[in-house]
Amino acid sequence: MPQVRINARHIRDWDSFHDIFARSLGFPDFYGRNMNAWIDCMTYLDDPQSGMTSVHGTATDVVVLILENVASIPREVYDALVECTAFVNWRRIDLGEAAILALAFHKSQ
Repeated sequence: MPQVRINARHIRDWDSFHDIFARSLGFPDFYGRNMNAWIDCMTYLDDPQSGMTSVHGTATDVVVLILENVASIPREVYDALVECTAFVNWRRIDLGEAAILALAFHKSQ
């Protein structure tokens, strides 16, 4: 399974969140740096031709985001990340496609 490791200690605000995800997942130059744009890019993880990411998965080989030090992410950003990850999968399922994205982390205090 494709895995992307992200050290959440470097996510201090929305700008750093978008910087890190754009770089780690190879978002296109026109990436809008908001959660709607993040959802759009992540929805196409199984479509290399779309050019939305440089990381790709399949219906049977989902992309796993491994978040290290997740407790350091600002609460607003953390909540949005979890909700938007769920929405990416819901959107795909609603269209008759398979879920494509998983989160792996341990939120210790």
